[in-house]
Amino acid sequence: MIKLDYKVSVILCGALIFLGSCRGGNNPAAEAPESEVLPEDIVEMREDQIKLADIQTGSIEMRSLNNTLKVNGVISVAPQNQATVSMPLGGFIKSTSLLPGNAITRGQTLAIIENQDFIDIQQNYLEAKNKLTFAEAEYKRHTDLYNDEVYSEKNLQQVTVEYKNLLALVRSLEQKLLLIGIDPESLNETNISSTVNLRSPITGYIQSVNITIGKYVEPTDVLFEIVNSDKLFLELTLFEKDADKVARGQKIKFFINNETEAHEATISQTGKSISNDKTFRVYATVTKPCKNILPGMYVNALIKESENLVTALPSDAIVSFDDKDYIFVFDRNKEEAGKPFTEYRMIEVRRGVTEDGYTEVILPEGSELSTAKVVIKGAYSLLSAKKNAGEMAC
Repeated sequence: MIKLDYKVSVILCGALIFLGSCRGGNNPAAEAPESEVLPEDIVEMREDQIKLADIQTGSIEMRSLNNTLKVNGVISVAPQNQATVSMPLGGFIKSTSLLPGNAITRGQTLAIIENQDFIDIQQNYLEAKNKLTFAEAEYKRHTDLYNDEVYSEKNLQQVTVEYKNLLALVRSLEQKLLLIGIDPESLNETNISSTVNLRSPITGYIQSVNITIGKYVEPTDVLFEIVNSDKLFLELTLFEKDADKVARGQKIKFFINNETEAHEATISQTGKSISNDKTFRVYATVTKPCKNILPGMYVNALIKESENLVTALPSDAIVSFDDKDYIFVFDRNKEEAGKPFTEYRMIEVRRGVTEDGYTEVILPEGSELSTAKVVIKGAYSLLSAKKNAGEMAC
């Protein structure tokens, strides 16, 4: 019995030692979750950390976004909306009351100009007109006599030549009168004048005045410059690489000086050639007149490219690290040591067009993320946890 008890005791001690060694050998396995090595594209956070970082998820959307070109240019006026005014026959400035900036209408008197030649033209016209009346009567009379075979053809030809010469003279003098601003229809022997009214050819405002009272002006002198600012256009300069990004009908927002108010324009024409500096011109019509806009002003313009339906996320959902762009996607929920954790997967993407707080996301080829839960708020907290895994990640 004593031997048997001894054997039992030895067996029990051996069993206890074996069990002790087994427990000691299992301790590293029990502690493994605390030193778990996560894949490089995974970030995990506790529930309380998620609440503290205010992490929110959403889904990738299909949105219509515009790409925007930033360009510079100047405000210009179409040739038909600006005028340089001269006096075709010259003369002395007798009077004017206009200053730069004055608004004027078409036909309004700009200045009164005096010239002795004006009198001569009017006199010659009236004399030629009177002679033409007599010559016309003679022409008709001789034509009737010739038809009745009373008058010779030679005499009729002579009268016809005199009549047509006078007719040509009267018509040419009429054009000279119109050129200096005198209406031939209203001119007669009692209203010959040495002065004429220089009138505005368009409606607009005076941009410059280059005369003084008593000054003699030549036919080539520019006396007034007039601009109609109701129909302005932008002359924008673009680089040749952007030639395929603009087209007629596109909308433009532009700014003048340091104003924050945006003005609107629409592209009406694009340049058809590239200049030596590898740029080309784009012309846009200002759609809404503004008193602050004047020809010659420099502008900063934003041209919206054609709208495209693209995959997009809020811009804050995309983070940058080491010159690459990433998004975070919910991967799974898990529990460790009785505590809930959430894992997020880090996915490399490429940025596209950005507009109104949303950015186009170019996803990796073959990825299926249409139903994925994407982190749209708090992505930078996850990035920080990834970069400082020892501090923020568990």
